[in-house]
Amino acid sequence: MKYGIWKVSEPEPGAVNALAGSGYGPLVAMVLASRGIGGPKEAKMYLDCNAPLPDPFLMTDMDKAAGRVGLAMSRGEKIAVFGDYDVDGITATCLLTDFLRRHGADAVSYIPGRLEEGYGLNPIAIRQLHSQGVKLIVTVDCGITAVSEAELCRELGIDLVITDHHECKQVLPNAAAVVDPHRPDGGYPHKNLSGVGVAFKLASALSGSQEDVLRDYADMVCLGTVADVMPLQGENRVFVAKGLQSLADTKRPGIAALMAESGCDPKSITASSIGFILAPRINAAGRMGQIDLAVELFLTDDPLRAAEAARGLCELNRQRQTVESEIYRQAVAMLPMGKPPEAIVLADESWHQGVVGIVASRIAEEYSCPTFLICLDGERGKASSRSHGGFNLFASLSALSPLLESYGGHELAAGFTITRENIPEFRRRVCAMAAQFYTDGVPRTTLDVDCAVPPELLTIPNIDALQVLEPCGNGCPKPVLMMKNLVIERISMVGGGRHMRLRLRSGRTGINAIYFSANPQAASVQPGDLVDVAFTPQINEFRGERSVQMNVLDIRPSCSAECSPETTAYRDMLSGSMTHREAAALLPDRRMLALVWRYLAASEAVQESPICLCRKIVRWSGSPMSLGQLLTCLDIFRDVGLLTIQQQHKYISIHLTPGDKKADLSRSQTMQRLLRAKES
Repeated sequence: MKYGIWKVSEPEPGAVNALAGSGYGPLVAMVLASRGIGGPKEAKMYLDCNAPLPDPFLMTDMDKAAGRVGLAMSRGEKIAVFGDYDVDGITATCLLTDFLRRHGADAVSYIPGRLEEGYGLNPIAIRQLHSQGVKLIVTVDCGITAVSEAELCRELGIDLVITDHHECKQVLPNAAAVVDPHRPDGGYPHKNLSGVGVAFKLASALSGSQEDVLRDYADMVCLGTVADVMPLQGENRVFVAKGLQSLADTKRPGIAALMAESGCDPKSITASSIGFILAPRINAAGRMGQIDLAVELFLTDDPLRAAEAARGLCELNRQRQTVESEIYRQAVAMLPMGKPPEAIVLADESWHQGVVGIVASRIAEEYSCPTFLICLDGERGKASSRSHGGFNLFASLSALSPLLESYGGHELAAGFTITRENIPEFRRRVCAMAAQFYTDGVPRTTLDVDCAVPPELLTIPNIDALQVLEPCGNGCPKPVLMMKNLVIERISMVGGGRHMRLRLRSGRTGINAIYFSANPQAASVQPGDLVDVAFTPQINEFRGERSVQMNVLDIRPSCSAECSPETTAYRDMLSGSMTHREAAALLPDRRMLALVWRYLAASEAVQESPICLCRKIVRWSGSPMSLGQLLTCLDIFRDVGLLTIQQQHKYISIHLTPGDKKADLSRSQTMQRLLRAKES
């Protein structure tokens, strides 16, 4: 099992009937109802890609921002658009720069070097722009924390307009305007705009027509919104839907060249295409220190220069992948053996600042914990961090700010600078915060499943009808369905042994499935197993034939009896805070102990995730058991020397010890602790 908990929603039957009765396909109706959509009117609002866009001037300080930029344009003052080096920041910078130039402004773009200057507005850039005669700096996708930099601008006689979409701190910069939908004194209805979305709003305020600006720049707004994983709801949904239409028939030579070079078909482009194909290549420019390539891609009108920029970005992306693999190898080798950490904090002098964020994301996902990777340079380090399981990075960094020189970001991804000497204390305290967070009962690995479906609904017309949910992404994810009690008929490896192809059966119905980046050992499956499968439905097209296929997200053993992932009582026992009621619920009887022992004794070796092992025992025995009860049984057996347990990442390895198997379980410390707590 990849995910410890499957949260399976159950659609309300009345809502399903109402949606199906209004023309939605059966799978669509079930998915929408599972997401709390009660009827056709709500569904239209949820899926609407043509909703009117709110007035830009509803955003606090937008009038001041548009007024100051308009004044600079009328005076012929030199304007610098200052952005960030990711896709959101690049598209925001290029959108506003191009818009200003088209309307006669003397505008230049400036994106700081990731390796030389780091993130955001900085003194080096401000002084350089001042020396070039810049009178107004407009930030996009950055600046909300630039308090000292704003003061430097004032000292040098440069006006500053900030547009950003990141979380605000208590003190806002002293600027001519601070435009950010997260401002606590703001009333803008959509808080979750991207940086390029806010830049679009400024351009629209200057233009007076959002429709005209969206027609010209929907492709850029779409790319930045999707790449920054903004919720595809409300205004963002309009941006992405219009942007995908624009990308399908793009007039921008750079984007056309990048799609051609990367093998992305414009006619079938989706939000997923952006996330997995286009965005990594655009991001590679900032990560590898050649940001001008990405700016050239968006601003050039020359097809030859566009083609060169596209080839350069694809080559940089290949280099990035090589560097990423090496950093990942080094980081994993630095992890301690045994119990997985509550949070991972690693540092090294050789790591590439532009790539560690991707590695942190990969490690956080694989090891199910927040991850902080620090690139050391002398006595200081720059870190990239990624969250997991709902742990709020921005809040944790705010709490630990006395240990940091600077920090910024949001709940899921953040960066900071720290001195070398403060790293051990930071590691200790952030691990303690993570331990407390997870002890509070927040699951680390949870898969949200829209609903369980019967096999007869998995037809080509029903799956085709799911297109009404597009564009899919954060906030409107691709449907995740579940099917229970499927028999694995056969397994074959494809893609050079990297992916697993499955043939599944439910009664007379056979279903093909593909499980990417998985093998039978890692998935803990074999032919003949009875399993539940979580998947996204898709149509596989091969040689003109269309067939139904599951894109597998996770597989777990089917259970005829209850198998709860609950471990609260078990954790309370380990911490010494267990109640007598918890002890009574956790204490295994002789029958449960015998079932677990017989299963283990019949197995040659066990290396499983604990929840997967628990489900297999329940499937085998037909008796209910919680994960906490299984872990308690294993501790009892270990206490009296019947077995050894090694924890390796998400898995436990269990080995039975040779010798007399008739140990006295009543002598187990775990058993005695439970009995005392039960009687107290």
